Amino acid sequence: MTTVKAPARERTQATGLTGAIKSRLQQLLAFASLVVIYAFFSIVSPFFFSYGNFIAILFSTVVIGTLAIGTTFVIISAGIDLSIGTGMALCAVMAGVFMVNMHLPLGLGVPLAILFGGLMGLVNGINVAILRIPPFIATLAMMLVAEGLALVLSHSTPIYFSDVAGYTDLSTGNLIPNVPNAVLILLVVAIIAGVLLTKSVLGRYTYSIGSNEEATALSGIDVRKWKIAIYAFAGLFTGLAGVMISARLGSAQPATGMGYELQAIAAVVIGGTSLSGGKGSIIGTLIGALIISVLNNGLQIMSIPQEWQNVILGGVILVAVYTDRIRKKEA
Repeated sequence: MTTVKAPARERTQATGLTGAIKSRLQQLLAFASLVVIYAFFSIVSPFFFSYGNFIAILFSTVVIGTLAIGTTFVIISAGIDLSIGTGMALCAVMAGVFMVNMHLPLGLGVPLAILFGGLMGLVNGINVAILRIPPFIATLAMMLVAEGLALVLSHSTPIYFSDVAGYTDLSTGNLIPNVPNAVLILLVVAIIAGVLLTKSVLGRYTYSIGSNEEATALSGIDVRKWKIAIYAFAGLFTGLAGVMISARLGSAQPATGMGYELQAIAAVVIGGTSLSGGKGSIIGTLIGALIISVLNNGLQIMSIPQEWQNVILGGVILVAVYTDRIRKKEA
């Protein structure tokens, strides 16, 4: 008896459909985890479930979420970026240099600080794509460089934005009553990033490179050029995070930033993005960032010591990475 195989196009469509279903299920699982965690803290603490605390959670998600959105592109392309934490601190310092030291207007200083993040991402991309340095090593080196430059340029002291009119309003102002502007900015950039990831050439090549870099190169795509573009684009979010955190604090703190890269990467992985590349979404990343913020907020309200908060967060990251490995085996 002869077995008739389905046409290649039908098999490809079926595989794509299965992958899309799995992606949706992963997002639903992450969202269900968020709901369960939120419900748990609402039950155990009478202070957790309130509108004010809900807004506080969203506000605390802004920096991690912004970093995580940029990192999503890098990780989907099968890369990694360890420099986003200290890079964020350096961009905050550069915002201070531009607007406080050089007295540039707000409308020029903020874009320059964001573009400086893109410049760091560009350097990372060149090191990874052109010099063939492993992403872990290339971005680890940039992490150390950014940490040192932030201290050097600020003379190891905070730079205050008290004389820069309107700067803190970027984060703590309220275009919508009782909703910080920083939350609105996160929402807008998440929508833009989501559209670019799913509808643009940049997003399509990001997935393609992460799924199979060799096949992508053989199809005639300049992989090196697009890797540089991916890291540079992700760097813009590092710059934006630097602006957001310094506007929130009213100052650029050069020693701030260490550890943010781990939380951002954790948010990406918890949200369903595969560390091996080729899979991920902005929606999932935002859910992952919210899970981390809810955990941090709930544990602080319960007066859990910081060291135990780190232990719990580490356990969550381990579970997320192990789940990613299981998904990879099943695929």
